Amino acid sequence: MNRTLAAFSISAALTLPGTSVAVDYSDDIHKNDYKWFTLNLMQSINNRIPFGFQDDTYFEMEFGGRSGWLDLYGYLDVFDILNSSQSDRNKPEGTDDFADNFFLKFAPRFSLDGISGKDLSFGPVMELYISTLTNVGDNALFEHYIGLGSDVQVPWFGKMGLNTYARYVRENFGADNEGEWDGYMISTNWFKPWLTLSSGDFVTYQGYLDYKFGASKISDDINRTTTAVEWFNGIYYHTPQWAFGYGLKYYHNMALFKDGGFAGDTTGFGHYLSANYKF
Repeated sequence: MNRTLAAFSISAALTLPGTSVAVDYSDDIHKNDYKWFTLNLMQSINNRIPFGFQDDTYFEMEFGGRSGWLDLYGYLDVFDILNSSQSDRNKPEGTDDFADNFFLKFAPRFSLDGISGKDLSFGPVMELYISTLTNVGDNALFEHYIGLGSDVQVPWFGKMGLNTYARYVRENFGADNEGEWDGYMISTNWFKPWLTLSSGDFVTYQGYLDYKFGASKISDDINRTTTAVEWFNGIYYHTPQWAFGYGLKYYHNMALFKDGGFAGDTTGFGHYLSANYKF
C-alpha cells in the first residue's frame, strides 16, 4: 500500500531504471520484456486509513513486469505481521473487534500499440493502454477500475504512467452504491533515479498520485465524500539486492470517507518506513 507504486496507489506499474525508451513492437513483441519481485517489511506511522488503522508493521509482496502487450503491477499487504499488541490492526484477546488481514492491488494494463501492431505514440505520449485495477480488502472492500492508460515522457521525471479510470463498486462497507458504477480516478506514478554512486547503488524519488472524483451516488451520506486524494512521495536507497526507504504520504478524505466522520481521521500526512528485499 506504499506506492501504487503503483499503481498505478502504483494504480499502473512502476517504471524500472532503463525502461524509459518507447516500446517497439516492429520485429519482436517480447524484446522489451522484464520482471521484478520484492518482499517488503513496512512500518506505517500516522497512516490515515479509515477507522483508525494508523500504525502497523506489515508484510508486503510486490511485483511487476512486462510480457509482450501485457504490463503488470500488483502487491499484497498482510497486516500486523508481528502480531503486536501495539499495532492498530491487532485484535485484542477476548473481544469481538476485527480488522482487515490483507489488502490486494492488482493492476494489469493491455498495450493498444502491442495488440494493434501500430505505433500510437504522439507528442509526449509514448504508448497507450486499456488500464484496469482491482482493490480488495478481506472484510468489506472490493472495487474495479477500467479506463485508458498511457506512458508519457515528462521533463526530469522521464517515463511516467498516467491512467484515467471509471470505478465499479462491488463492495464498499455496505454503502448504497454497491453493485454500481460510481466515480472516476486519475492516477499517475513515477520512479526517478536522481543520484548514482560509484558503487552502482542509486537513490530514487518514487511515488504516485491518485485523485478520485465524481462518486455521487452516496453524496447524501454525511460520512462520505465525492472526491479523495492519495499522494505518496518516497526517497529510496537501492542496492542490487536491497532497497531502504522513507515515504511521506498526503491523504484527503481517504477512501472517500469524510474526515472527522464515523471513519475517523482521513485527512493529513502519514509516514512509511520500508526495507525491501529484491529477487
